[in-house]
Amino acid sequence: MSDGNKPIVVGEYYESHAEKQAFLRQVFDDTAKNYEAIAKWGWFGSGDWYRREALRRNGVTSEMRVLDVATGTGQVARALMTILDDPKQIECVEPSAGMIAEAKKRVPVTFHQSTAEKLPVENQSFDFLTMGFALRHVDSLDDSFTEYHRVLKDGGKVLIMDVTVPEKAIPKALFRLYFKHILPTVAMVLTRDRNVFRLMRYYWESMDQMVPIENVLDSLRKAGFTTVEHNSLLGCFSEYVARR
Repeated sequence: MSDGNKPIVVGEYYESHAEKQAFLRQVFDDTAKNYEAIAKWGWFGSGDWYRREALRRNGVTSEMRVLDVATGTGQVARALMTILDDPKQIECVEPSAGMIAEAKKRVPVTFHQSTAEKLPVENQSFDFLTMGFALRHVDSLDDSFTEYHRVLKDGGKVLIMDVTVPEKAIPKALFRLYFKHILPTVAMVLTRDRNVFRLMRYYWESMDQMVPIENVLDSLRKAGFTTVEHNSLLGCFSEYVARR
C-alpha cells in the first residue's frame, strides 16, 4: 500500500505503480479459481461471520445502496446480501477479470472492472461503501479516499476492514509464522499451484509493510471525511470508519 502517493516496493514483485497493478491483476487472475477456498480455511472459516457482524455493527441497513470496492470473489457482497432487501442495491468494483468471473458465480450484482483510484460510478450515488482486506493493494490512499468521498451521499459512511500485524513480540511472531510460512506452504500443497504460493507470500510481505494506522486516518480526513476512527479487534483486525 502506498503512503499517500508513494508506492511501497514489495520484494521482487514490482517497483512502480504500473508494475504493481499489472502484477496484482495477473496474480489474482491466475489464482481466482482457488481463492475462495484459500480465504475460507486460511481464516478458519470465520470470515463470513465476521463480515456480516462488522457490516451490521457499523450501520448497514436493509434499504441502503452499497458500493463494495476490491470485491474479489464477492465475499463482502455475499455478506451484504444477507442484510439488504435486494442484490440490485449492491455494485462491486474489482480490477481482476478472473476474480470478477468467480464472483459472478456467487453474487447477482453489477460489476465494474477498475481500481479504487478510479471508481466508474456517479457522484453521491451510494449510502455506504465497503472495502474488505484490500487496502494494501491500492496505489494511492489519497486518490482512493477522494474517490470514496465523491461517490458517497452526504451522511454516507465508509467501512474499511483489514488486517493489522500485532505489535507485541509473541503474537507478532506467531502471526508471521502463520502468514509467511504455514499458510503459503499449505495452500500450495492443497492446490498444487505455485501461483497460490506466490500470492500468499505476497500477502505477508504486503501486510508487513502496511502503512501506519494514523496515516490512513489522516488520509481519510484529508479527503474530507468526518468522525474518522479506527477500531482494533482481537489485536489483528482493523476497521476504519468514516462519514461524509
